[in-house]
Amino acid sequence: MKPLQASLSEAGFAFVAATAMRDLLARFGRIDDWAAFAASWNDLGHDTYMADGGRYRKRRFAVFSALPGIAAIARAPHQPHYQSRDYNTLNGGIERWFPPVLPEIAATASLQTILGCCRSLFDALRPAASWHIELHQFRIEARADMRGQPTPEGMHRDGVDYVLVLMIERHNIRSGETSIHALDGRPLGSFTLTAPLDAALVDDRRVYHGVTAVEPIDAGREAHRDVLVVTFRQQDPPG
Repeated sequence: MKPLQASLSEAGFAFVAATAMRDLLARFGRIDDWAAFAASWNDLGHDTYMADGGRYRKRRFAVFSALPGIAAIARAPHQPHYQSRDYNTLNGGIERWFPPVLPEIAATASLQTILGCCRSLFDALRPAASWHIELHQFRIEARADMRGQPTPEGMHRDGVDYVLVLMIERHNIRSGETSIHALDGRPLGSFTLTAPLDAALVDDRRVYHGVTAVEPIDAGREAHRDVLVVTFRQQDPPG
């Protein structure tokens, strides 16, 4: 955990290969229901807010909170996802209501372990923080006549403190390279999440991130990129 904390503190990002991520998650709980958790990406709704008119993105959304001194991470009532146009020039500036993450998926050991791992990591970087946590299930689809854009807004920040991007599945796609840039535009690194549990961690205050479009390898078969995105934003504790 300490090398990962150091990488986030010093470089502003980290790539964690699947084997190392699996070992890290094992310290915080079980992921033995991973198959059912990953299968839930087959039941997402279309993102109807795409300002570019794209029909390549499906998603579900949920909000959680974590308060200092309280062990449990609590799910919040369903609410819209909002980003200002400062952070999302394509789709920002409006409240976007997405289908909620299903209760049985939110309760899986896999997801609870992922959230607990993230909380421990980010608590160490921001002791005693109260966290507003947003969780996104994303499927980016691609066809011969439609490239899938994992980040249609381009190189961006999310307006939070920390971001986890966790690979769930790549099916019949090529590309999807993640790039990290400094705030002054300098490229800092790039990598491609390929295996389930490959992960990218980002200090959103310090770097931009983006992902190149994906396209099918075999144009005659279904193609998609499934990821879990979890964001942590420090908030004032309840009064």
